[in-house]
Amino acid sequence: MPHCIVEHSANLNGQTLVDLVHQGALASELFQAQGSDIKVRAIPYSEFKTGRVDISFVHVTMRILSGRSDEQKTMLTQLVLTQLQTLIKVDCSLSVEVVDIDRETYSKVVV
Repeated sequence: MPHCIVEHSANLNGQTLVDLVHQGALASELFQAQGSDIKVRAIPYSEFKTGRVDISFVHVTMRILSGRSDEQKTMLTQLVLTQLQTLIKVDCSLSVEVVDIDRETYSKVVV
């Protein structure tokens, strides 16, 4: 049930990034096999600063239910990062983080 938020520089194709992040999350086998619970959305930024040089960026925040081990979280971030690297080869900062959602306080309903 991860919620994956892809923040990226506007010069990159958001739909392609969404697809790559979804593929990486699915490859982790931590979520339903059909991938229907993997929610990915992208937010492009036209104004940003990346240090002393202006290069493109992609930052993925993966919010997942608590209870996964550090090894599972590391594997997840590496799979997503590997997917992103298939598209982006140079002059781009790529980062992925996992943030736990507290199981006891999380609520969801599909209507």
